[in-house]
Formats: sequence, C-alpha cells, structure tokens
Amino acid sequence: MSARRPPTGVPRVSPLRRLMVGGTAAAATIGFIVLLLLAWGLWTYHGPGPEAKAGKATIVQLRRGSGVNEIASILETAGAVRSAPVFAAAAQLTGAARSLKAGEYEIPSRTSMAGVLRKLREGAVVRHFVTIPEGVTAEMTVDILMANPILVGGAPVPPEGAILPETYEVTRGEDRASVLARMMDARDKLLVQLWAQRSPGLPYNTPEEAVILASIVEKETAKPEERPMIARVFVNRLQSGMRLQSDPTIIYGISRGKPLGRGIRQSELLGPTPYNTYAVDGLPPTPIANPGRESLAAAVAPPPGDQLYFVADGTGGHAFASTLEEHERNVAKWREIERRRAGEMLPAPKAKAR
Repeated sequence: MSARRPPTGVPRVSPLRRLMVGGTAAAATIGFIVLLLLAWGLWTYHGPGPEAKAGKATIVQLRRGSGVNEIASILETAGAVRSAPVFAAAAQLTGAARSLKAGEYEIPSRTSMAGVLRKLREGAVVRHFVTIPEGVTAEMTVDILMANPILVGGAPVPPEGAILPETYEVTRGEDRASVLARMMDARDKLLVQLWAQRSPGLPYNTPEEAVILASIVEKETAKPEERPMIARVFVNRLQSGMRLQSDPTIIYGISRGKPLGRGIRQSELLGPTPYNTYAVDGLPPTPIANPGRESLAAAVAPPPGDQLYFVADGTGGHAFASTLEEHERNVAKWREIERRRAGEMLPAPKAKAR
C-alpha cells in the first residue's frame, strides 16, 4: 500500500512555518495580556480608590521603620488601596519608596492610589494635640488625658505643680502615662533654666518653693501682664514676715482646687488647713495648681517694687498699693463697684395698684 500524498493544489506547510505561526500567535496573546495588565495597573494607580469601610475616610497608622512592602500590606488590609503589589511597584518606580513617612493618615474615601502615595511621600499626617490650661490641678490634668479618645492606658495623678501646662502633640495609641511624663519633663527642664536665672535675695531656697508661689500667682489673676506684680507683692510679704492671705489657697484646702460655687465663709478664713494662708505663716506645703511659664518666670524673677497689697479694680484686673492707707482706699472703690453692680442686678420695683 503506497504512502498517502497531499491533495493536488494544496500547499505543503513546513514544521518550521507552523512553529513561527504558533509563536507569533502566542506572542500576540502575551502582548495582549501584558497590555491588559498594564492598563489594569494604570487604572488601579490613577483611578478611584476603594470606598471607606466606615465613614468618609480610612484611618491608617504606619509605624516608624516600616518598609514599602509592609506599608503596602497595611494599606490594602485597611482598605485604602486596592492592591498591595501595585502600590509597592508604583512606589519603587516613582522613587517614593525611600521617602514614605510614618504616622497616622486619614485617607478620604475613593482616593486614588496616586493620591495615597502622594500623601505618604509628603508626610501629610493627622496631628493630634492635648491642651492643659494654666492653673489646672493635677487631678484635672489626668481627667483631661483620660477624656482624650486617641490615647490609651491609665495615668497616675502626679504631684501638684509637677507638669507644665501647654499644648502637646500626641499620636494615636500613645500611652497616657508617657504623655504625662513628657509634661513633667517639660516642667523640670524649664524650671532648671529659670532657677539658674533667679533674682538674688528671694525668700525661698529651692525651685519647688518657687513653684508653690508661682501656683498662687497663677490662681490670683487671669491677666498675664499682672503676674510679675502679683509675684512681687507676695515676695515682699514673705520678706517682711506678713502672711500671704491668698483666697485661692483657702479654696485648695477645702476642695483641692475645684470651684466652691460660692464665696469663702468667714469660718473658712480661720480654718485649720495648712493651705489657709490667712492663718499660717509662709508658703503652703505644696503648690495649689500647675503654674504656666509666665507665673514661674515671675516667681523666680519678680520686678522691683514695694507693693504689699492688691484688690480687684472692677476691670478684671487689680489695683496695687504699697501702704495700708492706699490699699484701704482701693478697697473702698471696689466695694462701691460691688454695691453698684448689685443694685443694677436688682429687679425694678413693681407699680402699686391704685
């Protein structure tokens, strides 16, 4: 039986040609797939990102020292980007991989991957602050820290006057005790600087005693420009053997600095607490609040002067005097202001029926 021959008129295709045709088709298929992948990558990078899982933004926390692959994984897990590999590749190709910054980021819903990468490259982190007002007590300071929702853990009540009231930057997840330690370190650092520049002849021998006086100054006036003069009055009193006679010290002895919601009673002026500077000589045993920078500076370097008295002047400030006679005149003016204000607050008399 003879071998079968191809039909007459049909061209014979060599194996090499078949291989070339198959290779071309495969290359075209691969090229098409590559184009699809490239198009998908470009869309993933430039197109709208994922919708936030909750709210209008996704919060992402990147730890210091994170590599690009770890960052990409965190972003994908949080739902801030669609693909960790694409993000990592984009960071490498754009040269941003080595300049991504740690911190907390708020990624608005549907932000493109390009936008996310730009945020991380620019370090557009969310910044959080805790403000401790001047004159708050140690317990109030801890209450402020405990009420902050981004901090974690507890914090012990520090010694009175041990922290520096200021605004501090904090990070999400930071321990409250560590924030409190920063506040105490800031006060210690400032106190060392101020004490080294103290005026000669002060009636106290230690920085902590200066803090006690500064805390009284802080509570006596809300006007920063008055603090040096208030400090001078108290320094003069201590040097002359007079009692400080400060109302805020009485309040601290009664309520540990919480507002009484009423005036000080006559019996409380003679009360037995060690904080009653109407009844005891010298400084109270501890500060009565956390004084700010101005009060601390005033306590260690008060301006010259011979003033021994001050009383409210009706404007939110005080009138100062060097003699008792001058002080009594200032007190009389203040009493008149009080009487006038009380009269203005009385209701108008009703008309009598005829």
